[in-house]
Order: sequence, then structure tokens, then C-alpha cells
Amino acid sequence: MEEALYLIPVTLGETEINQVLPSYNHDIIVNIKHFIVENIRSARRFLKKVEKSIDIDELTFYELNRHTDRKIIGSYLEPLIKEKKPLGIISEAGCPAIADPGADVVAIAQSKKLRVIPLVGPSSIIMSVMASGFNGQSFAFNGYLPVEVPNRIKALKKLENKVWNDNQTQSFIETPYRNAKIIETILSSLRPDTKLCIAAGITCAEEYIKTRTVAEWKKEKIPDLGKIPCIFVMGK
Repeated sequence: MEEALYLIPVTLGETEINQVLPSYNHDIIVNIKHFIVENIRSARRFLKKVEKSIDIDELTFYELNRHTDRKIIGSYLEPLIKEKKPLGIISEAGCPAIADPGADVVAIAQSKKLRVIPLVGPSSIIMSVMASGFNGQSFAFNGYLPVEVPNRIKALKKLENKVWNDNQTQSFIETPYRNAKIIETILSSLRPDTKLCIAAGITCAEEYIKTRTVAEWKKEKIPDLGKIPCIFVMGK
């Protein structure tokens, strides 16, 4: 094991480990005793899925989420800096540091010239662009759009202009219970010939990935996506 900060991807939903993560990840994970995690409970569950024999009580967890005081996260690197022990970062879903608070501690690690090793795993952001059929040479992820409808429409039109003027693929996410509402807003706000890819439940049993023009989506029956994480991708 290298003395490094390992970025450990997790499954998206309840997908089986061996469907999306290489066995190499297993060999790394079982040799790490210190983890920076977004949620301790779900991190423990993930580690048990990786290897049932892992003794959770032997592990140390440092919680890093939107409630964490940013002044203390540098101290989470002490096992690596002072004890020369490998350290892992685990996100809630997908890849650490991509639309994830783990980016903050990675930035500190880089500033301290520590070794950072990203492991292979699923990223819904990248996989949605892959499956969309849109420009994969130039694309942007925009996180969450404003909740207020007027501001949301303004943001959507701004992204649409980037699609048409710069040929840059645009993607964003929404809280699952708002999926139906944002789809309604998209279809009522954008040009009929703008294309939208709805990528839901990526890698999971309920996976749904379709690209249609706005005009075509208006004629299509869209399934209930109210409980499924979605990525929305716009292109031309």
C-alpha cells in the first residue's frame, strides 16, 4: 500500500459491487483503516458490502459533509501525514470529489504535496454524457439549478444558449422529488429542437436513459421518476 489518499468510488443505488467496481478496489479498501466519509452509517454499509469480514470497530471515520466546519478538515489528513497510513475518501454515491464535499480535503492534500490516487468507479455525471449522444469534447456540469421558477427558467435558457452558441453539452441534477417539476419547466421553457437526455437510476435495475428533442418529449409518456436520482443533459 502506498502512503496516499485514495478516492474510493461507491455504487450508485443498490447495484452489486462486482457489476461496477474492479476487484483491485477491494484489495485497496481492505487495507485502509482510516476513512473520510460523507455519512458514517452508509460508509459502514458500503464497506461491509465490499468485504463481509471487515471489522468495522477497527476503523476510524471522519465525517465530511455540508455541516462540517471547514477549519477542521485539514486535521483529517493526520493519519497520512503523521503516521504514514493510507487514507480513504468515500462519497455517498459515485466518485468522491465530483459534486461532492470530498473535493475540499483533496485540495488540502494537493497543497501539502501528498499522493492522491483516484480509483475506478461509476460517475453518473460522466456516464450520462456518454449515453446522451451529445458533444463529449466540451461539456459542463452545473449542479442544482435555482428552485424559484423565474430564476430556474433564466438558468435553463442560459444553459441552452451555451448549447447552441458554443456547442457545449450542459448537465445538471435535481432532488428526486422535484424531478417531475423540473421536467415540466424544461419542456415549457426551451426551444422545441433543443435535445434533452434524461438519465435516471444509472447502473441500477430501474435505469432509464433516453434522448429526445423537447418537442418529442412533449409527446412521450415519461415514467414516474420521483424517487430516482436523475441527471438532465442538454445538447443539440
